[in-house]
Amino acid sequence: MQQADFADLDAFTAVARARGFRAAAALRGVSPSSLSEAVRRLEARLGVRLLNRTTRSVTPTEAGQKLLERLSPALADVALALDEVNAFRDSPTGTLRLNVPGVVAKVILPRLLPRFLALHPGVSVEVVADDAFIDVLAAGFDAGVRYDERLEKDMIAIPLSGPQRFVVVASPAYFAAHGRPVHPRDVLDHACIRHRFASGSSYAWEFEKDGEVVRINPTARLTSTNIDLELAACEAGVGLMATFEDFVAEALAASRLETVLDDWLPPFSGPYLYYASRRHMPAPLRAFVDFVKAERSAYG
Repeated sequence: MQQADFADLDAFTAVARARGFRAAAALRGVSPSSLSEAVRRLEARLGVRLLNRTTRSVTPTEAGQKLLERLSPALADVALALDEVNAFRDSPTGTLRLNVPGVVAKVILPRLLPRFLALHPGVSVEVVADDAFIDVLAAGFDAGVRYDERLEKDMIAIPLSGPQRFVVVASPAYFAAHGRPVHPRDVLDHACIRHRFASGSSYAWEFEKDGEVVRINPTARLTSTNIDLELAACEAGVGLMATFEDFVAEALAASRLETVLDDWLPPFSGPYLYYASRRHMPAPLRAFVDFVKAERSAYG
């Protein structure tokens, strides 16, 4: 097979898995037009349409799906062969692709990735911050990060950080004007700021104390998908906000915000790095797994 043929097959596989040229291009670090041209060359060479393209989606045709099913294990074997050679290097090379929740990209990876990249100069890292719960392997990622209630079955998972905690906060001016809730149900009498995920869903505010669990969905005075806007509104006195303690650590330290109901908000286990169990792990992923395990000693 000519090199161009292999590259075009690889491009087709990336687009078919990602269900889009832009999504595949973002993962590969190339332009969508280069992938589109590669797929057109392959379709012209084979004399059959492989992808159905609309303005909203890209899906394999029946022929394309058959080709994808046969190509995937073959391309995986090629990647495995190349990566086994990688193991003979003094330091691994290659790209590590991670799919992580927004909170992990904002408050956890900034503490880890600079040290990891300094230790492994031959490794590049691509991070997609995404709060949707996709099949990370099917989408072309090496690993994902999730909290334990969202972990997929039959995957290896290791802690990425120590425990985390949710807090309910508001500005001192807000508390002075409206008082402080002393029980979770009191929150229903307050103005609240709520976060909405890209999927359109919002999480319930959950409290726990002495075996009692209280879940509430307060009416929102402000709803946003942007944490920075929510934080600014909270500091300006708009209302109560429930969020990760890490997000508001600076504002708490500077006394711009204050917490309430702390005894109802115990710590919970932090996120996990998860990946498929396989005979041979790609060298960049193996290096990151080893790095994360070594870091665990810092938080017990």
